[in-house]
Amino acid sequence: MTKNPSLLKKTLACIYELLLLAALWMIVVAIYIAIVGEANTMTKRLLLQLLLWMSTGAYFVRCWCKTGQTLAMQTWKLKVVNSHGHLLTIKQALIRYIFASVSFLVLGFGFLWAILDKDRQYLHDRLLQSKIVLQKDLS
Repeated sequence: MTKNPSLLKKTLACIYELLLLAALWMIVVAIYIAIVGEANTMTKRLLLQLLLWMSTGAYFVRCWCKTGQTLAMQTWKLKVVNSHGHLLTIKQALIRYIFASVSFLVLGFGFLWAILDKDRQYLHDRLLQSKIVLQKDLS
């Protein structure tokens, strides 16, 4: 049985993740502006927002499927696995990203859920039967 990482450790990893994502978003915005121009109309803004959401999703899904870890998760020795302790499939990772996005959009409810959850799991992990574990606990 693997030990669940502390909520503090997962929160610190999320904060670090935001710093890394800011760099990704700056690159995506720079490329978008170079190709499309400024996002000064509603259509261009929506397209940019969709592009940012999709590029963020591509980053997370690739990391979760390939190693189970984003760059921030590697730093904090965390790994996301499915209920059998294996890496997520592309389908599981996509669903996890969509669920996490919705969780974030509803005032972070799915993330705040971890405060009340007995295993300190986020709501999207509870629903998907995935979990974040400490890397050193994996065999």
